[in-house]
Amino acid sequence: MIQKIGLAQMDIAFGRPEENKGKVEQWVKKAKDDGCHTVVLPELWTTGYDLTRMDEIADDEAKDSSSYLTSLSKKYSIHIIGGSVANKTKEGVRNTLLAVDSNGQLVKQYSKLHLFKLMDEHHYLLPGHEDGMFTLDDTKMAGLICYDIRFPEWFRKHVLLGAKVVYVVAEWPRARIDHWQTLLRARAIENQCFVIACNRVGHDPDNEFGGCSLIIDPWGKILAKGTHTEQLVSAEIDLEEVEEVRRKIPIFQDRRPDFYL
Repeated sequence: MIQKIGLAQMDIAFGRPEENKGKVEQWVKKAKDDGCHTVVLPELWTTGYDLTRMDEIADDEAKDSSSYLTSLSKKYSIHIIGGSVANKTKEGVRNTLLAVDSNGQLVKQYSKLHLFKLMDEHHYLLPGHEDGMFTLDDTKMAGLICYDIRFPEWFRKHVLLGAKVVYVVAEWPRARIDHWQTLLRARAIENQCFVIACNRVGHDPDNEFGGCSLIIDPWGKILAKGTHTEQLVSAEIDLEEVEEVRRKIPIFQDRRPDFYL
């Protein structure tokens, strides 16, 4: 199955959800006009890292964000990996990825498991407690968030659960963009899956973000790569390549989990 994927490598208005909603519809329309089957948004696209105001600006149970994305997916008949949003739950605020199918159905909410202390996430956000698995077009996929990619065991868990495509949404700083590219290629190669990663660009009061969004095939080949400016990054993927690569180098048959921690 061949699909075209578009990554909305956008800047984010700091702490201004309504302004960001207007931007997102433009990106969804652009992806649809480009012939994309799926569009991917970056991490915390509603608010950016305005952590000190999260209680004020977070979306209650992610209801408004979910409703907005489902309406866009129906309007443009496109799957949306809706980046992540500040999700205000009864326990506190979580950083939650939303996946919506082209019929306007919310198919997954995944809250970031690994909080990045270097950016003080742990002071303002709660970690998730579930995996990122979901299904679109009868294909098992997963969604992870930014810092999650530094934990190969968490990434591998999703592939062992059947994910052939792993989406990553991020606000990855430009200062460490070489880590971003190296880690994502490594995750694709070692898991023999597509890795589709959307990073934001621009600045907030404390950080510059690196872009370089990537679409990587199961061999680790980069099919598309963004620059450091706003753009739609797109490429076609062939899902049959996953099984082809796994037949040629059957690493999953050769695993020795009895020796692993």
